[in-house]
Amino acid sequence: MIEAQINVAVAEACGWIDVSARHRSGKAPNADYIGHEFIPDYCNDLNAMHEAEKMLNPAQIEDYVIEVMGFSHEPIFATARQRAEAFLRTLGKWEETK
Repeated sequence: MIEAQINVAVAEACGWIDVSARHRSGKAPNADYIGHEFIPDYCNDLNAMHEAEKMLNPAQIEDYVIEVMGFSHEPIFATARQRAEAFLRTLGKWEETK
């Protein structure tokens, strides 16, 4: 997956709706604001990935840590991009690029 696809997939998994990869916009979950906002850049923002990680339940967190360890034996050093991929793999939403 390319970064735009990853960002959209993570945003949708976190509850964003009407997400557009072209403009990186959508409606934020639980937002009072009616209209479009920019989705987070999950591939390049560790803070955004930290918020996404909060969506995982305890069983998923265990799987997520195993996925992250595939990139780095010390999960603390995984990049935002690596965390985003691990997040999507954990949820079964990762698509291999052809």
